Amino acid sequence: MMLWEQQVRYAALTDIGFRRQNNQDSCAVTLSQSLEAWEEGGHLFVVADGMGGHAVGELASKIAVDTVPHTFAKLRNHPPNEALRIAIEAANEAIHERGSQNQDFLRMGTTCSSLLLCSQGAIVGHVGDSRVYRIRSRQIDQLTFDHSLVWEMIHSRRVHPRDAERLCPRNVITRSLGPEPNVNVDIEGPHPVLPGDIFLLCSDGLSGLLSDAEIGMIAGTLAPHEACRLLVNLANLRGGPDNITVIVVHTGELPEGVDLVYELPPPPPRIEGLSWAGFGLMCLFAAFFLVGLYFFELDVQRRLQGGAILAMAALSGIGFWAWHRSKNPTKTIEYDPQATEIWRPYRSASAVINDEFVENLTRMEADLHHAALEDRWPVDWVQYEAAFREARDAVDKRLFGRALVQYGRLFDLLMAAIQQQRKLQMKSNRPKKTGSSPSIATADGNGSSSGQKSEPEVKPPSSGAAR
Repeated sequence: MMLWEQQVRYAALTDIGFRRQNNQDSCAVTLSQSLEAWEEGGHLFVVADGMGGHAVGELASKIAVDTVPHTFAKLRNHPPNEALRIAIEAANEAIHERGSQNQDFLRMGTTCSSLLLCSQGAIVGHVGDSRVYRIRSRQIDQLTFDHSLVWEMIHSRRVHPRDAERLCPRNVITRSLGPEPNVNVDIEGPHPVLPGDIFLLCSDGLSGLLSDAEIGMIAGTLAPHEACRLLVNLANLRGGPDNITVIVVHTGELPEGVDLVYELPPPPPRIEGLSWAGFGLMCLFAAFFLVGLYFFELDVQRRLQGGAILAMAALSGIGFWAWHRSKNPTKTIEYDPQATEIWRPYRSASAVINDEFVENLTRMEADLHHAALEDRWPVDWVQYEAAFREARDAVDKRLFGRALVQYGRLFDLLMAAIQQQRKLQMKSNRPKKTGSSPSIATADGNGSSSGQKSEPEVKPPSSGAAR
């Protein structure tokens, strides 16, 4: 459940990364601007990661983020979870039809992860390995199941989790929009939305380079636009091999005087402790056993009686076991890798900022600072020194939240300088005569190599707020 009065703040940022020729990620945000629109639909957030050579993946993801909100808006009379499923299925049909019209676009596809915040709560619609997270009470929960070979192998118990990424290719997905005429869409929720909940949608260009804990620490501490920028900057600083897209959504507190009772899901079944009757039966079994053992082992004349007492002890033990099973029947839960409508998250991690994470940021900043001085990056050193002093002061006082804000500013300044430096290098390496330039191999959407140069671009984050 969620109320219209809970203000929503968000930011969205997509980046080409450092090794791709074009950005095949897309994202869309549709906010309800009135109470009536909210009651009929809600706030919708969508992230899509396209797949295919040249501009094919880019086209597929664009069709997805255009079709899902457009179709959802026309299904006001449907239940929100059903409307979201239909909208994603419509996107699949549109992409498949477009791909069938052109041989070059055949089997183009995209992931699609969407979050709907509505009066019923948070509803997630999902296909592929882009993710939706929720951060609550300094814990980050993954609300989506990765439709990837790694996750499918783990959950079918064919490989152990610690060996999965070594034995299975990480970039192989098992479900996407577009390649087939029909697709199975996972619908999760509705999940209760508590005041202060934070949701994050991202492509695997982010989740593949940052751990869940790191994502939770940043998104759970910084304002949406600051969190987006730092997350993208860190992914790029770790190589930026893929396009990176992230949306961070903050849900506000309840207005004064508004009370709301949340119906949280029941906890999983558990075995209760022994009752007094069970305790008595267990004591009786122990007494019979000890007396029978005494007569059987230590008193030769009464060995026959001892054997009889031991038999009585065994019978009482069997009776106790049967009685306990009748009071606490074992419930067999069969795992279904396709089952998604569950109340618990698929994976959780702590989102509390720790010393190790801050130390990693400190070392990364020091290395970049050294490189900037050595290679004469065009850094605004006045702003840099001011942010650096505040960051070090916050770390010394163990005010890690404040330190994270300053590190975000430091990495913003350094990344801006890196982008300028890369563009200058590319400009200086550009050939004077057409057709005689050396090529830089970059990976296209299928993972194959391309002989064209890659020029990164950073799109400014979009942000907004709504009730």
